[in-house]
Amino acid sequence: MVHIENTTSKYTLLAHGRLAANPWARLRGLIGVRQLTEGDGLLIKPCHGVHCMFMSMPIDVVYVDRSDRVVAVDKAMKPWAIGKIYSQSAYVVELPTGSIEATNTQPGDQLAVTKV
Repeated sequence: MVHIENTTSKYTLLAHGRLAANPWARLRGLIGVRQLTEGDGLLIKPCHGVHCMFMSMPIDVVYVDRSDRVVAVDKAMKPWAIGKIYSQSAYVVELPTGSIEATNTQPGDQLAVTKV
């Protein structure tokens, strides 16, 4: 499990997220997941971009660099969409739609990641 806090906005992005750190888990991502509730999500590492192929729900995506600073965000990425590639991104966080807005997460924000 992974816990991620946006230390800039003082909001929790992931209260009980999963970690995808091997090739199979990164490829699978959230495929097959029908719903994410607040506090759920997935940290994919390493990752420079995501796809939503075979997904059944939209997601918010946060791209983060090696210093745990937000590089970019994609709000409500729809199923079958392909996101942009951010070469400076070290990992991404996939969240329920509305999470980026609810936590006021934006490029430049500092995150704190803790494995639980």
